[in-house]
Amino acid sequence: MKYESQSVAKLYFIGALSLFAAQLVFGLLGAVLYVAPNALPDFLPFSVVRMIHTNALIVWLLMGFFGATYYLIPEEAETELHSPFLAKLQFWLFYGAAGIAVVGYLFGYYDGRSYLEQPLFIKIGIVIVALMFLYNISMTVLKGRKTVITNILLLGLWGIAVFFLFAFYNPANVVLDKMFWWWVVHLWVEGVWELVMASILAFLMIKLTGVDREVVEKWLYVIVGLALFSGILGTGHHYYWIGTPAYWQWIGSVFSALEVVPFFAMVIFAFTMVWKGGRDHPNKAALLWSLGCAVMSFFGAGVWGFLHTLAPINYYSHGTQVTAAHGHLAFYGAYAMINLAMFTYAMPNLLKREPYKQVLNMWSFWIMTSGVAFMTFALTFAGVVQTHLERVMGMDYMEVQAQLGLFYWMRLGGGVAVVVGLVLYGVSMVAPSRKTVPTRVYAAAE
Repeated sequence: MKYESQSVAKLYFIGALSLFAAQLVFGLLGAVLYVAPNALPDFLPFSVVRMIHTNALIVWLLMGFFGATYYLIPEEAETELHSPFLAKLQFWLFYGAAGIAVVGYLFGYYDGRSYLEQPLFIKIGIVIVALMFLYNISMTVLKGRKTVITNILLLGLWGIAVFFLFAFYNPANVVLDKMFWWWVVHLWVEGVWELVMASILAFLMIKLTGVDREVVEKWLYVIVGLALFSGILGTGHHYYWIGTPAYWQWIGSVFSALEVVPFFAMVIFAFTMVWKGGRDHPNKAALLWSLGCAVMSFFGAGVWGFLHTLAPINYYSHGTQVTAAHGHLAFYGAYAMINLAMFTYAMPNLLKREPYKQVLNMWSFWIMTSGVAFMTFALTFAGVVQTHLERVMGMDYMEVQAQLGLFYWMRLGGGVAVVVGLVLYGVSMVAPSRKTVPTRVYAAAE
């Protein structure tokens, strides 16, 4: 840790991991309800369990992005944060708002729009938190060194805040409502979030591989350009069947098919940097998570997204378990893994525990990733069967669901593996190592 103010990132990393744990717990509860619909008490219906599961996902990923930004910006800008106090205040406001929202969900106090169920006052609180964050980060960058990484990271973070404003627009017309709803959800996860992800990955590649910054920055420009070119009009694949004009089927199909390209470029980028780099960085686990992020995001967001993004295929597969398979692998590969990579890289420095339990951390990587992959395959097969029985043969929805029980049990098993992996990850982060090596070892490697 080169700058004292980087220590505020520790709050965000720990908070994000706690919310990640909550997300997995409610994900398991939802998986249980698929195989045993009456297993939970009445105050925990599937709708509420799923809501908490998806909202915890969004919040912990954002919290991880905030923490990663607070850690890397001082190093990139070569200056302390503008206001560490504001960063800490922002964390407690954000974490508290998340807790209040969850309690509200349990008592039936929520909006009806998926992923945006937060009550109005919580949404206003999120905007205030975002403005505090953007002010703090922007002022830090303005007084320090400007790099390609900081510029693109700021563009992505400001984009997150700007597009969230559409969460306040709730027109009575259901078609318009869905159109602008996707301006938040799609343009986040398939737009500005990709800028944040690419910036963090570029930072890690510089630190872990030793490749010249100029080389990394050229790759970063290419990846970001491809992501924006394909991702913005790729929103059209959500407009197929909601009442919009038919030309969106062509636009959505063409540009969504191109969304595979930036993720493939990210794979080539990550492995090329490792191959060219001459640095033998001691934090092998962080490198493993970084490479895993590039590979799994390509398969989850790229390949599995392409499987059902063309309009003639989506006509049959829309809203089936194929969508759930894509969503699980894409979110895990692209955003969960980049956060876990950053935590793995930064936490040993923040906790002054180097070397830490890297073998345990790498075991958590393989167990967690295998669990998500197993879930993805189970849900993919379930979706294919569901599509054929329900959309082709015309069987009743509930009758088809009864045929998918085996796949839902498999999904539950994969979820248990992910929880085990997260427990191992948490232990690897906080458990003291038997070895005692000066904390300057990692810094010397950089």
